[in-house]
Amino acid sequence: MTSKLRLDIPVLLPEIDDVADACVKRLTDDLEVRTGVERVHIVAGAGAEPAKLCLHYDPEILPLARIREIARTAGAQISARFGHLTWNVSGIGHERRARTVAAKLRSLDGILEAEASAAGLVHIEFDRSTISEDSIASSMRDLGVKRVGDASPALAGKQDAHAGHDHGPGERHSEGDGHDHSHGEFLGPNTELIFALTCGALLGIGYAIEKLVSGAPGWLPTACYIAAYFFGGFFTLREAIDNLRLKRFEIDTLMLVAAAGAAALGAFAEGALLLFLFSLGHALEHYAMGRAKRAIEALAELAPSVATVRREGETAEIPVEELVVGDIVVVRPNERLPADGFLSKGTTSVNQAPVTGESIPVDKRPVADVAAARARPDSVDGASRVFAGTINGAGAIEIEVTRRSTESALAKVVKMVSEAEAQKSPTQRFTEKFERIFVPAVLVLAILMLFGWVVIDEPFRDSFYRAMAVLVAASPCALAIATPSAVLSGVARAARGGVLVKGGGPLENLGSLTAIAFDKTGTLTEGRPRITDIVAADGITEQELLEVAIAVESLSDHPLAEAIVRDGREKLSGKVAAAASDLKSLTGKGVTATVDGQTVWIGKAEMFGSEGVPALSRAMMEAVTRLRDGGRTTMVVRRGDRDLGVIGLMDTPRGAARDALAKLHEIGVTRMIMISGDNQKVADAIAKDVGLDEAWGDLMPEDKVEAIKKLRSKGKVAMVGDGVNDAPAMASATVGIAMGAAGSDVALETADVALMVDDLSHLPFAVGLSRQTRSIILQNVVVSLGIVAVLVPATIFGLSIGAAVAVHEGSTLLVVFNALRLLAYRDPYRAAA
Repeated sequence: MTSKLRLDIPVLLPEIDDVADACVKRLTDDLEVRTGVERVHIVAGAGAEPAKLCLHYDPEILPLARIREIARTAGAQISARFGHLTWNVSGIGHERRARTVAAKLRSLDGILEAEASAAGLVHIEFDRSTISEDSIASSMRDLGVKRVGDASPALAGKQDAHAGHDHGPGERHSEGDGHDHSHGEFLGPNTELIFALTCGALLGIGYAIEKLVSGAPGWLPTACYIAAYFFGGFFTLREAIDNLRLKRFEIDTLMLVAAAGAAALGAFAEGALLLFLFSLGHALEHYAMGRAKRAIEALAELAPSVATVRREGETAEIPVEELVVGDIVVVRPNERLPADGFLSKGTTSVNQAPVTGESIPVDKRPVADVAAARARPDSVDGASRVFAGTINGAGAIEIEVTRRSTESALAKVVKMVSEAEAQKSPTQRFTEKFERIFVPAVLVLAILMLFGWVVIDEPFRDSFYRAMAVLVAASPCALAIATPSAVLSGVARAARGGVLVKGGGPLENLGSLTAIAFDKTGTLTEGRPRITDIVAADGITEQELLEVAIAVESLSDHPLAEAIVRDGREKLSGKVAAAASDLKSLTGKGVTATVDGQTVWIGKAEMFGSEGVPALSRAMMEAVTRLRDGGRTTMVVRRGDRDLGVIGLMDTPRGAARDALAKLHEIGVTRMIMISGDNQKVADAIAKDVGLDEAWGDLMPEDKVEAIKKLRSKGKVAMVGDGVNDAPAMASATVGIAMGAAGSDVALETADVALMVDDLSHLPFAVGLSRQTRSIILQNVVVSLGIVAVLVPATIFGLSIGAAVAVHEGSTLLVVFNALRLLAYRDPYRAAA
C-alpha cells in the first residue's frame, strides 16, 4: 500500500513575518497542483510558536527533497529540524539488498522517507528531534552497510544545516564513524565475486574427485561441497537474516531454503551449484550496476582539484574548496575551469559539453562592466559566463568566481543526479506492488507442491525437490532490477548530454507526452527583445517618453524592462534626467511607480480602464492596435492622467527553435502549443515563425495554469519555460522542463527536467532518450515475466534446480546489461550529445 504522510513543516521566510505573504501563497500554489500532493494549508502558530505549512503528500510520488527545492525557489526554507542525507555507502550491490536497507531505515522512528539504490546510494529525510545522523549510521552498520563518503567528490566538504555531507575542508574521518570501507569486504570491493568464484572452484574440485578420482575418501567431495556452501551462501545468508528480522521473505531466503533442502536430500552438489550460480549472478549484477554508477561519478571528477588564483598580486595554486566568491582565477589554454564565474580578462572558446552537452565550443569574451557583473552575476550574458568542469580553448583567461565549488552548476547537477537515482518511476512502483502479490502466491504454490506425493505416486523427496525448484524459478529477481537499472542508466546518459532528469518518474513520463506547451519569452525567443517603434502622444517628445519609461523600468528586472532601458539609453546617448521610486508590480499587466511626485503606469493596454486605472485615449488604442497587427509587443506609458505614448518591442525567435520543433514532430509529439501573456496577434506571429501548431495569447499567469490543466485532462503534457515566471504552470504539467539551468539556480531547482544550456535543441534528445528508456524498461519487464512464465511450468514438469537457477540468474544479468545500452545512446537528431 502506498504510504501517505501528513507533515507540519515550519517554513522559514527571511525578513517576512506575515504567513499571508505572497511568498507563502506562491509556495502553496506551486505545491498543491503537483502530482502526489493531496492538500496544502497553513496552520497558524500559537503564541511564540511559528506558523507551519501542513502538507498531505505521497512520498513515493513527490519526495520531500523536491518539496525542499520548491520551497527554496519560493524564497522559503524548510526549518533545520528536518534533515536530509544523501550518502554513498558500501554493502549494497543489488536491488533486493537496496530494498532491505530502505525498509530497515523506514522502520526507524523519526525517518520520514528513505530510499536506497542498487548503485550504493542512500537518500534519507528525517526529523532531527527524534533521530540523529549517528543513530541512522549505526542502524545501517547493523545491516553491514557503511558510509564511504559524500554522494559525490564534488560535494566533499559541503556543510549544510539540512544535509548529511558533514565533512569540512581538510577534515578526515576516523574508524567507526560510518565511513569505513570494510562491511565484511575484507578482500576489497570484489569480495562477493571472489567468494562466488571460490564456491565454483570448490564445487568443481568436489565434482572432479567424486567422478574422476577412484579410491578417494568418500567424505572428501562432500567436504568440498560443504566448503562451497560456505563461500556461496555467506552473503546470501546475511541478506536472508536481515530480511527475516524485518519480516520480509525474499529471494535470498528462498535460495537458502532450496539449498538446505538439496543438502537434506543428500544432493550436496546440486545445492552448491545453486549457491554458486546465485552468488555469481549477484556479483556480476553488482559489477554491472557499478558501471552505471561510475558514469555518474565521472561527472563529479570533471572539475579540477586545484585552481591557480591571483590574490594581492601573488599567484598561487590552492584547492578548489578554498576558492571564495570574488577570487580571480587564472586558466591556461586547454585546462579545465575550476569554478563558475565570468571572464574578466582574455578571450577564448570553451568546450561546455561536460556540463551543458553542447557539441561545439562556445566563444567567450570578457564582461563589459566588471562591477555590474559582480553585482548581478546571474544576469551575465552567456558569452561571458563560464562553468566549473568545462574545458578552456587556446586562449589564456582570467575569471572572477561567482560561486563556491560546492555551489557550482556541476556540483548541483551531480548532487541532483545522485538523488534522482533513488526516486522510483511509475513502472517501478507497479512492479513492486506486483511482487507484493506475486511472491506470497509463489510461496503458497510451493507449499501446495510439497504435498504432491499425496496426489501422485512419487516419494516425498521428489515432491520436496520440485517445490524448491519452483521457488527458485518463480523468484522475480530480474523483475526487481528491470526498471531501476534502466532508470539509473538513463539518468546518467541524460546528464552526460546536458539534460538533468530528476528521477524515474519524469524520465518515463517525458517519453509518453501527448502535448508540449512552450512559454514564449526566453524559450521560443531569445528573451532579448529590442525597441522597434516609439509612438509619442500629441505634445510629447520621444525623449520625454523614453526618459520616463527608462526611469521606471530601470527598477525592474523583467526582460521587456531591460530592453527599454538598454535601447532607450542608447537612443538618448545615456542622458536620462528623470528618477523613479516606489515600484510596484501588477502581475501579468505591468508596473507602476512615482516620477517627480506623479504616478506613472507602464504596461499592457489591458491594464488601463480597469481596477481604477483610467482608460486609454482613442489615439493610443489605435497605435497599440497598429503595432500589434505588426507582431509587436506593446508597452503603454502614462504619467498622471496623461498618456505619454506607446513603445513597440519585438523579440527574436531562437535560431534553433524551428529545427527543434520539427524534430519533436518527427519523434511523434503531435501537439505543440505556445502559451503567452502577449497579445494573440503577437503570439500567432511568433508561433507561425517557429512552426508551432497553436498559440494561446492574452494569458495571465493563473490562466497559464488553467491552460496546462486543460491540456493535462487529455493526456500527459510538458511545460517548457525558464523556471522563473513559469513555475506555477510547470508545476501543473506532468513534466516541467526548464531551459538554461546551468546559469539559473531557480530553473535548476524548479523543474522536473532541466536543459543545462539555453537551447531547445536538447529537448528532442531528452524526449528521444526517454522513449528509448521506456522501450528498454518494457523489454526488461517482458523478459523478466516471460522467463518466470516459462520456468515455473518447466520446473513443475521436472527441470532441475541447477538449470532453473542458471536461467534465472541469466535473465537477471540480461536485463541489467540491456539497461546499460542506454549509456551508449546516440541522439539521432544531434550529431553529438
